[in-house]
Amino acid sequence: MTLTTLVLSVAITALAFTLIAGLGMRKVDNYLVSYLQFFTGVLFIFSGWVKAIDPLGTAYKMEQYFAEFESTFEGTWMSFLAPMFPALSEYSIGFSVFMIVLEIVLGVMLLVGFWRRFAAWTFFLIVAFFTFLTGFTYLTGYVPEGVNFFEFGKWGPYVSTNMKVTDCGCFGDFLKLEPKVSFIKDLVLLVPAILFLFTWKNMHQLFSPAARYSAVILSGIALTAYCFNNYAWNLPHTDFRPFKVGVNVGEQKNLEEEAVANVEITAYKLRNIETGEEQLLAYDEYLKQYKNFPKEEWEAEQIKTEPAIPTTKISDFSASDENGEDATEELLFAEGYSLMFVAYKLYGTEGSKLEVKTDTIYALDTIPSVDTLLVEKKIVDFKKRQVTVATYDWDDKYLGPWKAAAAPLMNKAAQDGHKAYAITAYADPDKITAFKQAIEVDAPFYVADDILLKTIVRSNPGLVLLKDGEIKAKFHHRNMPTYEELKANYMQD
Repeated sequence: MTLTTLVLSVAITALAFTLIAGLGMRKVDNYLVSYLQFFTGVLFIFSGWVKAIDPLGTAYKMEQYFAEFESTFEGTWMSFLAPMFPALSEYSIGFSVFMIVLEIVLGVMLLVGFWRRFAAWTFFLIVAFFTFLTGFTYLTGYVPEGVNFFEFGKWGPYVSTNMKVTDCGCFGDFLKLEPKVSFIKDLVLLVPAILFLFTWKNMHQLFSPAARYSAVILSGIALTAYCFNNYAWNLPHTDFRPFKVGVNVGEQKNLEEEAVANVEITAYKLRNIETGEEQLLAYDEYLKQYKNFPKEEWEAEQIKTEPAIPTTKISDFSASDENGEDATEELLFAEGYSLMFVAYKLYGTEGSKLEVKTDTIYALDTIPSVDTLLVEKKIVDFKKRQVTVATYDWDDKYLGPWKAAAAPLMNKAAQDGHKAYAITAYADPDKITAFKQAIEVDAPFYVADDILLKTIVRSNPGLVLLKDGEIKAKFHHRNMPTYEELKANYMQD
């Protein structure tokens, strides 16, 4: 679905509701206000619903924003605000659920006309907040690498790769919008938001006060439970991400890389660094005139065709083994069944302690022989020294699912001849070794980017069952089957 299709669908739905409320129920005082009320209500319910399916996705997006705000405020006169954002990041899932439920409940309030003045002001404040976020995201495209957002005089031309947060997450993973499109969308929504502030008395009210009250309260309770179900107890029931059941990750990665390699350059967009003059030249024409545009005077941006296959996060799949060697091909093209246990973070606190280590000092003696001299190594002394070693205090709640479900699965699968391994975020090898000892497994651990791992499965730990590179099933750590159940129900073909 595209944004145009979505807007058209919402517009038609809003029109139908307006006609029913006006002509059928006689509840409309101002058709324009009521239509905008229905339109924004339906849009907010849909936008919130696709995020409620995957609240962890919204939480991860919030973490990205918090990290970007922290780096933005550091080094400025507002640096005192920077430490606030890592603290807020710790509660990102709580903020996510709250914002999702608020968005949908507000949509219900607009539909039925509950607490009209409160709904009008809440809608305005939320849209203004979203406009700030999407505007910030879009404007970072003008901020070159190494330049702070508030150094306005150093801004340059818009470059999409300058943005640390590449999309606002307005519709979760269901529909990805370019930051500029998201910003324009929110600017448009500011129009009804401001209008509602002055016309809230003309907003329609459907049903009785008790029915409106019940609809809002019950929807809030049900949606909160629904959000928790989709991350705390189960995986999202609908997977909008590229790593979904039925996808052959290795084959898809190759197809996406091949599509990118076949992209053609059609033109060059040139910008004079000093004057800001811009020119657009076709590729062949640029090859003839490129000497007239020296790099010290002109910036050149390639205009390319779109890849035949859209690029997804699958293209970013890259993993290394414990020795730092690339293991991407090994994992994605493993034959037969393999069990991938995904953990984007190993929860625990790192400390240190002093240990006494003993070094053995040797001396080499030469012993005459008949034909030659023999060299003999003798121990002559022992020297003790103190060294600082890392210690890890693992979170007991986090170790629970590993010890109860993941580790037994991993060990039994390996004993049965299947490849079973874990993949976690880049970490010190000693940390991984200590964790393996804590959960009592000897299976290999691989490392990859944490954002990639968060995309693969919304659980930590989570299990992904693959066969010849194809994803056959995914499991939340609360619902991991035993090895016998996994083998009986998912490993028969």
